[in-house]
Amino acid sequence: MPALSCRVLGPVRITVAGADAPAELLWRKHVALLVYLARSPRLSRTREHLVGMLWSDRNEKQARHSLSEALRVLRRVLGDASVRADVDQVGLVADAVSLDCDRFAELCGRGEWAAATALVDGEFLEGLAIPEASEFENWLGAERMLWRTRALEALERRAVAELERGDAPAAAQTALRAVALDRASEAAARTAMRALALAGDRAGALQVAEELARALGGTLGAKPSAETQRLVERIREARIGRRVIGAPAPPAARPRAPLVGRAAELAELTGAWRRAQAGRGQVVLLEGEPGEGKTRLLEELLARARLDEATVAATRAVAADVSMPWSALAGLLASGLADAPGITGAPPEALAAFAQLDPDLGERFRSAVPAMAPGDALGAAVRAIAAERPVLLALDDAQWLDGETLTTLPALARDVTAQPVLLLLGIARGSPAAERLDSLRSHLGRDLEGAVIRLGRLDGDSLRGLVHWALPRYTADEAERLVRRLEGDTAGIPLLAVAMLEAVVRGFAPPPAPNPPAWPSPKRTLIDSLPGDLPPAVIGVICQRFRDLPEPAQHVLGAAAVLGDRLSAGRLVRATGLARAVVEETLDLLEWNRWLVADGRGYVFAAPIERAVLLQEMITPGQARRYRAAASA
Repeated sequence: MPALSCRVLGPVRITVAGADAPAELLWRKHVALLVYLARSPRLSRTREHLVGMLWSDRNEKQARHSLSEALRVLRRVLGDASVRADVDQVGLVADAVSLDCDRFAELCGRGEWAAATALVDGEFLEGLAIPEASEFENWLGAERMLWRTRALEALERRAVAELERGDAPAAAQTALRAVALDRASEAAARTAMRALALAGDRAGALQVAEELARALGGTLGAKPSAETQRLVERIREARIGRRVIGAPAPPAARPRAPLVGRAAELAELTGAWRRAQAGRGQVVLLEGEPGEGKTRLLEELLARARLDEATVAATRAVAADVSMPWSALAGLLASGLADAPGITGAPPEALAAFAQLDPDLGERFRSAVPAMAPGDALGAAVRAIAAERPVLLALDDAQWLDGETLTTLPALARDVTAQPVLLLLGIARGSPAAERLDSLRSHLGRDLEGAVIRLGRLDGDSLRGLVHWALPRYTADEAERLVRRLEGDTAGIPLLAVAMLEAVVRGFAPPPAPNPPAWPSPKRTLIDSLPGDLPPAVIGVICQRFRDLPEPAQHVLGAAAVLGDRLSAGRLVRATGLARAVVEETLDLLEWNRWLVADGRGYVFAAPIERAVLLQEMITPGQARRYRAAASA
């Protein structure tokens, strides 16, 4: 018996035993009869029903003859045993016809959204129309609505799953397929806007919003909902440091690598954020060795939270902050906490405390009342802000927090256990200073709800994913050789693996590997590795990345390496002698390319080991002296 498969989720395509169906089966009403029977209860209908469905425009004799001719074609293609027909009933035997929509429904029932959506190629029976058969057209319209709705749901679920594992570009492509199915679907449009913004395409996200508004106005005479409008505004305004989320990449910017090998950790982070949004205060310690992607994972969550209706304040500590009382609190205020909706609802004594930390806040929060202790003020302000909307406070490199803020954190966490607040701390595992967080860690699972998320190095499968992203045209053998080289030279440290791949894309040829012992040794990390300890290929990659920068960027990055710690744009202007506009444009490039990380107080090196390599390999002592002298002038 021939195996007949029919694609109905898109333009019709029928194959018989893997070959194209004969032309006579592809006549409109023959296709309509085949699919209608395959979609009918018990695969059967009465002759009278089928005549009325497809040939109501003809007299009874002509209509019955046309039905008989159509059945003759079905028998010829399917075989006599596959078509059941008697005086009253016409039907198909089970398994005579395979419809992709049945397979789609089966995959959806198992939650296999990627496989299910791979079957969706457009509307149900796209392009098929039988205007003279009004009953069939009514049925076809209902089927199209049914399968469009189910396809939209499947595409949205797939896009959400791709976002949850950190693959925003894939999620954007999937969500845009949903938008193409229904231009007036707000749910599909919102998913696409979020995915595009997180993938770095803010312009694309706003274009989806504009097209949605036109579709709603043109077809329904309606406007986007308040929820959609609020998302559009958040996409327009959301920032990381000075950079707008999804803003166009500056000239010479490189594409950002996908987040591979971190799906479980990202899911755990987003799960904690959802619990916090529901009013269950959370504390999460995100631990990773330098270069393992701690900051990247933290930023992934921050970007998502900024697109929610939430208050986000994030800062990064440096070693010098340890001896600067309340420097972390000042960083949170500068990075969004001081501007949060609801802060004016904090007690005047709390606002007075903030005014003492920042002269600019002194103008806003001028008060005659005595200031309370800064730690108590932080707790009071967070509670007031959380009454308006959920709050995410992120402190990266928390091992360098000042003692005053660090001591306050356990009390702050206890104060917000029943509030929509997530306290997220990134910690450099392996640093002796990380032990300063042991007290807070000891409360997790006892009087504080939360988690400790520990990152590791990338395994071979994750490195293969990165190789495919960077060099999609490599053959399997070429890719596998490069994976082995990455395993040996970078030890699976994401920072170094991505840098090496980007250099290879730009033409860098790693020097021959002399088969040294495994690097780094089992008990060492980038924290205790000197530049000279790195494999020659890794040093070459970092130097090549530096040489590939425009000349102004080399000057700004060189000055940042020499001056160290946290730097303002103004200090870098003095050190380099460049115009402020040039320095600010260059800082955008360096931040985008992950050389520097910004918060409300300035810029720091994303990876201290890269700074160390630049100081050793690329910056002369004379240059260093000139940068220091100019910055101090």
